[in-house]
Amino acid sequence: MIVVTDLIPVPLSGCTGFASERGSMARTVTLRLEKDAYEELQKAAAAERRPLANFIATAALARIREAQFVDDGEMAEILGNDALVRRLKAGSQQARQRKGDFVA
Repeated sequence: MIVVTDLIPVPLSGCTGFASERGSMARTVTLRLEKDAYEELQKAAAAERRPLANFIATAALARIREAQFVDDGEMAEILGNDALVRRLKAGSQQARQRKGDFVA
C-alpha cells in the first residue's frame, strides 16, 4: 500500500530539480499494470494533482530509500546494542583489511 503523505514530489524532465541536477535526460519506461492497480495509482496521483508518471517515480524512489536507510528509531536501537556495534566495527575493519570471504 502506498502512503501518499510519505511521498516527496520529483520534478519532471524539463524542470529544474531531480533529472536536470544529474545532467541527464529523462528516460521512458513502459510499465504494465493490472486495471485495479492503475486505477488506484491514478486516483492517488489525481488527489495530489500530480501526473501519474511523477507519482509512480516518487513512490518507487521513496520505497527504495525506505529499504536502504534506517530511521532514527532503528539507528538508536542498533547503537544501543553494544555487542552488535562491536561486531559491526570488527567486520568493517576486516573488510578494510580484505580478510574473510566476500559474496558478490
